[in-house]
Amino acid sequence: MQGLYDYIIKPLGERYNNSVEVGDKSLILNTEIFNHQFVNREAIVISVPKAIDTEIKAGDVVIVHHNVFRRWHNIKGIEKNSKSYYKEDQYFVRHDQIFAYKRPSAWSRFKESKWKALKGYCFIKPIKSTDKFSIEKERPLVGIVKYTDGFLNVGDLVGFKPNAEYEFVIGGERMYRVMSSFITIKYEYQGDEEEYNPSWA
Repeated sequence: MQGLYDYIIKPLGERYNNSVEVGDKSLILNTEIFNHQFVNREAIVISVPKAIDTEIKAGDVVIVHHNVFRRWHNIKGIEKNSKSYYKEDQYFVRHDQIFAYKRPSAWSRFKESKWKALKGYCFIKPIKSTDKFSIEKERPLVGIVKYTDGFLNVGDLVGFKPNAEYEFVIGGERMYRVMSSFITIKYEYQGDEEEYNPSWA
């Protein structure tokens, strides 16, 4: 099956990433279905839309919006699937609900394939704060470009508008998804910049 305007995807793993392995035990971190921080955001593309010209292909792994796999309770307290739900482990998603993709290949068995942000988005890694008088652990509104749509280069040190960042954890690294149009400045490195990744990520 192929949608006209929607991709059909399935979650890569479970719908929620709410447990970690500690030794030979599994530790559950969260039991709330509405908490978006524990919703899985990685999916495999089953089919691409007919009416959209896209660089994404069937079989690609994609980063999607947190509401795609999230469940919720209606006004009567009944647990429901998201409106993206199609059947079993299949979901419809629009193009604007996908933010990055990577293409597994025979080569990726030897070298991990890299994420590529879709047009209009960048993923930015926060950096540690060097302000001795601040209790914040990271510098606000500044970071290093990790995945790009080509608008910037990987490794660029940039600044972005307030409230433009949206938190993602990809491959154990915490970073922000920022719209490319909200990036306001490119900085020169001063030599004291260090990426910040909290231990929980």
